[in-house]
Amino acid sequence: MFDLDRFIEDCRAAVREDRTHRAAREVLARANSDPAAILAALGEPEKAGVNPLYKSRELTILNVVWGKRMTIMPHDHRMWAVIGVYTGREDNIFWRRLPGEEEGLIEAAGAKSLGERCAEPLGRDVIHSVTNPLGRLTGALHVYGGDFYGIERTEWDPETLLERAYDFELHRRLFEEANG
Repeated sequence: MFDLDRFIEDCRAAVREDRTHRAAREVLARANSDPAAILAALGEPEKAGVNPLYKSRELTILNVVWGKRMTIMPHDHRMWAVIGVYTGREDNIFWRRLPGEEEGLIEAAGAKSLGERCAEPLGRDVIHSVTNPLGRLTGALHVYGGDFYGIERTEWDPETLLERAYDFELHRRLFEEANG
C-alpha cells in the first residue's frame, strides 16, 4: 500500500541521511515497485500537469503527468533528480554542451526510455528533454534534491538548441496545451 505522507517522510529522511540521490532513489524504488498502489493512492491521471506534493529547500516531490505525445524541450535541473514512472512511458534524450562552440549550444548524447517501476537517477548537471510517446497520459513521481522552483535554471530552444533562461510560464502553458 502506498501512503503519500509516509513516502514524503521517507524521502525527507533519505535526504537528511545522504545529500546525494542514492538514499532517495532507494525510497522511490521501493514505492514504485507497486505502481498500482501509487495509482490507487493518487488516482488515475486525468490531465497533464505538474503537481507539487512536497517542497522545501532540500527536497521537492512532484507528481508529473505528461500529456499524450507531449514533448518538453531540453532543460537542466541544477540538482539531482530521481524519476519513477508509475503509469505509461517517459522517453528521455540526454544532451551535452558542445565545447568550443557557440556559448550554450548542445548536442544529443544518449537516450533512455523509462517505464513503470523505474527509479532512474539524473545527476545535477544532466540536460534532458522528455517525450511521452504514448497516446495516453503518463504519470511519474519526480524527486529533486533541492527547491525545484527556487533555483535559476536553463532550457534550450527546441529548434536552434541555443540556451536561454528557463521559462516556468512557458512550461505551464505547454502542459495546459497538452490538455486540449
